[in-house]
Amino acid sequence: MNTAKLIGAAFVVAAALTLAGCAGETTPSGSPSSSAPSESPATPVIAPVTMDAGDLQGATVDLVVGQVLNIDTGDLAVDSYTGEVADTAVAVFVQGREDGSAVFNPGIEARSAGATEVTMTNAQGGIQPLQFTVEVTDR
Repeated sequence: MNTAKLIGAAFVVAAALTLAGCAGETTPSGSPSSSAPSESPATPVIAPVTMDAGDLQGATVDLVVGQVLNIDTGDLAVDSYTGEVADTAVAVFVQGREDGSAVFNPGIEARSAGATEVTMTNAQGGIQPLQFTVEVTDR
């Protein structure tokens, strides 16, 4: 019976030491910590806005800073579109691409508050350029 109590006590001490080690500092005292900004876990993730390319002509798309417009190209190749953004301080075009078995649609990434015009053209020709407005607001 004494052996069982000793084993139980050793287990409790080992568990307590393990938990105490997890609660300690991750950066030793006196060591410089990383100066890279980290996003708070409480910051909500912003879902992308998805629209069909055919629905963008003349549209105004509302985004918040950090949000992405995901453009569904339908039957056309995702890398067949190019985009020009009038004010790249407000938003930038992200080229669509295929990477192995993964397919990434083209899109617009909101950078700062403001409004800008976007023109997308298709390399396959015969398709009129898509012209639309992106309005970006702060979170």
